[in-house]
Amino acid sequence: MANLEERGIPTVGVATTEFIQGAEAQAKSLGTDPALVFIPHPVQDRTDDELRKLADEHFDAIVKLLVT
Repeated sequence: MANLEERGIPTVGVATTEFIQGAEAQAKSLGTDPALVFIPHPVQDRTDDELRKLADEHFDAIVKLLVT
């Protein structure tokens, strides 16, 4: 993500809430402050409809981070 941002390509990471601490630690160790959106964990057992609903629920937050 940092490489894309350095090249002027807006980027937003999406991960589940299970990875909040890991993402914070990784960002700190790399000296970055990535735009991140966290969705409820887990996702692997969700149906396509449930995943679409999650995407719809978080779409505005992702777009907002991309354009700010």
